[in-house]
Amino acid sequence: MPLYESVFIVRQDVTAAQVDALGDGFSKIVEENGGAMDRREYWGLRTLSYRIKKNRKGHYVLFNMNAPSACVQEMERNMRLNEDVLRYMTIRLDEERPEPSPIMQGKGDRERERADRGGRGGPRGRSDRPERSDRPGTAPAAKTEDPAAKTETPAAKTEEPAAKTEEPAAKAEAPAAKAEEAAEKPAETASAPAETKETEG
Repeated sequence: MPLYESVFIVRQDVTAAQVDALGDGFSKIVEENGGAMDRREYWGLRTLSYRIKKNRKGHYVLFNMNAPSACVQEMERNMRLNEDVLRYMTIRLDEERPEPSPIMQGKGDRERERADRGGRGGPRGRSDRPERSDRPGTAPAAKTEDPAAKTETPAAKTEEPAAKTEEPAAKAEAPAAKAEEAAEKPAETASAPAETKETEG
């Protein structure tokens, strides 16, 4: 039987579990019509090059199958009828590829690179940089207060209410002082024009 490779894209609104269910349905169609699924890869949610039916992303799934052409036509017919499938493409292969698809190989390479790097250099940033206290031009880290200093703070808090009770008395004295100043100001302003008249004459 001829070998085929089929890739289809599913809408972004669909969950990964529903994509698996769609893949199971298409696999079942192939097997019922005399074909066999050799490989199935889920490439994940990927950004599309351009919008397709108002979707910017899509779930990609790859099938490698060994099936007659009638079986592939039936599977493609079901893909056309399904509203969740945005696009599909099936090509005939001369020989089966034993290695994973280039997309899956790329995912493995990225994971290996991350493992080689060791994350971001440990629990606290990059390992090639010295600690901040060792760097030139920086001050050493501030020391924390000792527990004895913390016990003194409740006593200071108890003194604050006494200070608050003194404030209303000071506020009561302030309006009286303002009233005295206001009484003196009209007398000064009344005497000021008299002085100007004397200097003119």
